[in-house]
Amino acid sequence: MAARIIDGKGIAAALKADVASRAADFMAAHGRAPGLAVILVGNNPASEVYVRSKRESCEKANIVSFSHDLPDTTSQTELLALIEALNQDARVDGILVQLPLPAHINAETVIESIRVDKDVDGFHPYNVGRLAVRLPALRPCTPKGIMHLLAQIGVSPKGRHAVVVGASNIVGRPMALELLLAGATVTVTHRFTPDLAEHVGRADILVAAAGKPDLIKGRWIKPGSVVIDVGINRTQDGRLTGDVEFAPATERAGWITPVPGGVGPMTVATLLQNTVEAAEAHV
Repeated sequence: MAARIIDGKGIAAALKADVASRAADFMAAHGRAPGLAVILVGNNPASEVYVRSKRESCEKANIVSFSHDLPDTTSQTELLALIEALNQDARVDGILVQLPLPAHINAETVIESIRVDKDVDGFHPYNVGRLAVRLPALRPCTPKGIMHLLAQIGVSPKGRHAVVVGASNIVGRPMALELLLAGATVTVTHRFTPDLAEHVGRADILVAAAGKPDLIKGRWIKPGSVVIDVGINRTQDGRLTGDVEFAPATERAGWITPVPGGVGPMTVATLLQNTVEAAEAHV
């Protein structure tokens, strides 16, 4: 039996509609719309696409987008000064600095300079720490979006074995914390993990976030499992593919996200949700 496809695009659209409604209610109650400041440093083509998508999504969700496009010659001191001004700006509820940054700017220093209650990406060590001690505040967008996907298809992680492939600060580590919070037994694998296939084969819920095309072979997938493919990789012939061999995986999995159209739309929708939640907390 072929796996059921998780419609991330459709689920994200429903979440965005809910966010737009909450933002409209906020504006009616407080006389202003929730505000998101998006900072882009340099002219990385992929980053420009992502930022444009985020800004367009803000407009549709009744959120004001404050755009700050800076040249790649911007110094770290200048960037930190802008962030501090946005930290103090009452119109701004969320601050997003698009990654990656130019090599001369330390991303960790920049992330830590964002006020924790405006850190709508959820990357600040304080917010990751809140998640680790089971007191989540603003949560990293992609893992939070994945938890929403699981809820929408009626899958509870409680009591299940979840395997996360990849241990990045952006997805893998906070994803493991989200799954722990939801009651799963969690295994995190990474580039030093031997016998990756063995771990994958035991996963009731698999989250692949390594950023390597077709790393996870379809034959490894546990029959009936839920496969969440975070990877988005462009092949030499221009195709987009995930970290999981999609076609053979669909022959074994119970549910699977496509690439594109799976996790990606949820990340933007959750960013908007975080922005509205931050605005609501500021009044």
